[in-house]
Amino acid sequence: MGSAVNGIHHITVLASDPQQNLLFYTRVLGLRLVKRTVNFDAPDVYHLYYGDESGAPGTLVTFFPFPDAAPGMRGSGEISAISFAVPKDSIGFWAEHLSASGLSFDGPTLRFGASVIGFTDPDALRIELLFNDVSSASSHWSGSRIPAEHAIRKLYGATLMSHSQSATDGLLRETLGFRPEGEEGGRSRYSSGFGTGESWIDLIDGSGQPRARQSAGSVHHIAWRVPNEDEQNGWREAISRAGLYVTPVRDRKYFHSIYFREPGGILFEIATDGPGFAIDEPEADLGSHLQLPPWLEPERSKLERSLPQLTF
Repeated sequence: MGSAVNGIHHITVLASDPQQNLLFYTRVLGLRLVKRTVNFDAPDVYHLYYGDESGAPGTLVTFFPFPDAAPGMRGSGEISAISFAVPKDSIGFWAEHLSASGLSFDGPTLRFGASVIGFTDPDALRIELLFNDVSSASSHWSGSRIPAEHAIRKLYGATLMSHSQSATDGLLRETLGFRPEGEEGGRSRYSSGFGTGESWIDLIDGSGQPRARQSAGSVHHIAWRVPNEDEQNGWREAISRAGLYVTPVRDRKYFHSIYFREPGGILFEIATDGPGFAIDEPEADLGSHLQLPPWLEPERSKLERSLPQLTF
C-alpha cells in the first residue's frame, strides 16, 4: 500500500433520463461515452461512463440513469459539486458555448487563485469548470465537438458537504494521505496524487444543513485511484483499522472496487486503475455497443429489450 491514494479515479452520479444525460455530456461538455453497460448490482439500469479518449482514470464521470427518478434533495453528507479542469485561456469560449446551449451559469469567480464557472446539468447536479494550466494533464476526446484547445482535460475535483467536518478532515489527512492546501471562503482544500493523477477536494461544514436525500442529480459516490489489487488490499486493511466498515473486493470488470462510508456521510470507493475499458472492445469502438460482464451475458436479450434505446 502506498502512503496516499493517487487522486480521483471516477465520480458516479444518479440521473433520470438516459437520453438527455447522453446528449448533455457528449454534446455540451464534449466528453466521450467510453462504456455503455449496466449497473452490475441492478442490471435493469444503464451504467454510462464518460471520459477522455481512452477513459483514463481521473477523467471519468459515470451515471446510473433511472428514467422515473425524482430530483434529489441537496444537503449534508453528500458531494455538492464536481469540477473539471479546463485550459486557463478558455473562459470566453465556455461562456459563449454554455449560453449558446441554453445554460445559465455563474462566474467567473476566483477561488484559490483560479477562475471558476458554475452551472447545472439536466438533473440539477452542480458542475464547475476550473480554468488553470492543465496542458500536461490527460488528453481530450479527439471526436469531441469542443475544439481541442478548449476541451475538458480531466476531473479537477469535488466539493464535500460533510456533516462531521473534523472527522472527514481526519480521514482525508491521516488515513488516505491527502495534503492540506489551505482555507478560503469556508472551504478547506486538500490535494492527492501527483502529475496527471493529482486532484483536489474542497471540504465544507454541512452540520447545520438538513441531510441530503439521494436521487436524480445526486452524486452516489467518489472513487479514489490505486494502481493494483495488492495496494487495494492494503487500503482495505487500513480502512478497517480506522474503525470503518469496508466491503469485500467487487469485480467491476474494468476495475476492482471496495467501498466504505466516511464519517461525514459520503460513500467512498477505492478502485484499481486496470484492466481498463479496452478489455471488451477496441479503443476506437468504445461506447458503441452494450457491454455486459460474463455473469450477465445469459440475460443479454432480456436486458436489451428492457433498457431504453439511445440515440447518439
